[in-house]
Amino acid sequence: MRAEAQRWMEQAQYDLDTAKANYQIKKYYASAFFSQQAAEKALKAFAIEKTGELPKTHSLFELGKILKIKDDDFIELTPDYTMTRYPDAANEVPANLYNASNTEDKLQAAGRILEKVTKWIHE
Repeated sequence: MRAEAQRWMEQAQYDLDTAKANYQIKKYYASAFFSQQAAEKALKAFAIEKTGELPKTHSLFELGKILKIKDDDFIELTPDYTMTRYPDAANEVPANLYNASNTEDKLQAAGRILEKVTKWIHE
């Protein structure tokens, strides 16, 4: 694996661990954000490995297009890049939008994406 791709995958795993830790302390919006970040960084690692270039997007859908993959988990996580950080994105305080149930789904989606990317990179 390219060294740069390895660094992105390593950070993706740290972000997933951070998402899990925030879930445990009931900081659900932060858990959702780090779940999205974990998936994004894993997909960027795959793009670097596959193309040698770092895509300049935060959209999991865009990354999927670049990589020629579709995944329903992208739907679960893509909005959280902005929704978790900006009160004007949903006319609400981000911390009020997330709960244990919807955040657990995001953690699971991010975990599945990391597992898939790990497999794809090593194929």
